[in-house]
Amino acid sequence: MKSRLRYTGIRVKDLEASVKFYTSVLGMTERARNAIGETKGVVVDLISEDGGHPLELNYYEKGSPFDTTYEVGEGLDHLAFQVPNLDEAIAEAEKAGHPVVQEVKTAENRWVYVRDPNGIWIELFV
Repeated sequence: MKSRLRYTGIRVKDLEASVKFYTSVLGMTERARNAIGETKGVVVDLISEDGGHPLELNYYEKGSPFDTTYEVGEGLDHLAFQVPNLDEAIAEAEKAGHPVVQEVKTAENRWVYVRDPNGIWIELFV
């Protein structure tokens, strides 16, 4: 499938401390902040001054299926790839032995996750 790596998402255990670190220490700018009711989480998008590769901070509330025990080194939440057609990408991934493990639909968007051979979650979206 054709795809483009668009951003990197990491799971954080303290959202505000993480935002402060990436903005104050590393000079990134908060570009967007959204609550995702379907995942019981909050997503903060950060960008470097030069407009380079965005970083997404993912925080999950208690009761979220993604609120698992946090272990140092396990913080890579997922890698996100933009695809031209989500349904075709899903079909290709499934044919290759990587079925959808999670699908999220909001009023405006839809995205899915598959796992790479190492268990890393890969987000596919249009």
